[in-house]
Amino acid sequence: MDLALLGCGGGMPIPDRFLSSLLMNYRGRKILIDCGEGTQVSMKILGWGFKSIDIICITHMHGDHVVGLPGLLATIGNSGREDPLTIIGPEGIENVITGLRTIVPYLPYDIVIIENPKESLNVNVLKNGMEVLKGYGSGNLIKNNSLKDCIKNGENSINQYENYNDKLRYDIKISTLELDHSCPCIGYGFYINRKPKFNLEKAERNNVPKFLWSRLQKGESLVYEGIKYNPSMVMGRDRKGIKLNYVTDTRPIDPIIDFIKNSDLFICEGTYGRDEDLHKAIKNKHMTFREGAKLANKGKVSQLILTHFSPAMIDPESFKQNAIEVFPDTLIGKDRLIKTLSFKK
Repeated sequence: MDLALLGCGGGMPIPDRFLSSLLMNYRGRKILIDCGEGTQVSMKILGWGFKSIDIICITHMHGDHVVGLPGLLATIGNSGREDPLTIIGPEGIENVITGLRTIVPYLPYDIVIIENPKESLNVNVLKNGMEVLKGYGSGNLIKNNSLKDCIKNGENSINQYENYNDKLRYDIKISTLELDHSCPCIGYGFYINRKPKFNLEKAERNNVPKFLWSRLQKGESLVYEGIKYNPSMVMGRDRKGIKLNYVTDTRPIDPIIDFIKNSDLFICEGTYGRDEDLHKAIKNKHMTFREGAKLANKGKVSQLILTHFSPAMIDPESFKQNAIEVFPDTLIGKDRLIKTLSFKK
């Protein structure tokens, strides 16, 4: 999975620093987190395409995280996209998107809005786009008349005796956490699932009929001629996936620690680099570099990238020591920083 920090600024853009945005590219399909001013410019500089953005995740509705949306939505439409695009966000996201749509009243694709999801969202990555699996998430799902159902789980499965095996059902799991900011705000967790491999020897040893193999690999549990078959009879051992967390804007509340636990990469706000600015962080419900590093340390993450810098902080690198004293594997984000996360053997 390739990641690009498109913008690392908070509040207002400054020369060489656009506003908050992160782009994830997995198997040729993309998820965008936040869309501040300059998002399109950074994407254009990197040469990453617009049409393949399937999901946009918004942390909160302050301008430095959403004002780039109208232009981006128009550009996505101009790039030839016709398939539905999903936007996920906290309470109030539907009203904000409706308001922003007055600037771009016509789009050649539908927008599906998932507002304030209370459960994790499972996503499949297909050749032509990402699909949020039906039945997941308790937020408001808004769809236009032309939006077709993404999948039809279990249709005609008259011999299915259990629900799908969740581990085999999805490619990406998106989770959210309510944060402590001055407006409704959510952090995001992304788990890139590494599905078990099909085990031919195991399937043959368990005398599983060949015509059931493909359905069992999809996670179905079946009954055939009075015999129950489940995915564990044909699949190998579980394999560790990739975990990524993105948390901004917020104070360092305790639930974040469990949320980011053992993450491969934790991208966290660091609005203030100086320890002496703690009072500003408390007042404005943001974090200092040191506070972000403490979360990374307590969460036992592999690496921390700090982002969302105050426009008054011209050189974030000069305050890096305040973070690495607490968590050594800290990077100071910069616009168009690219990072690749790979499955471990």
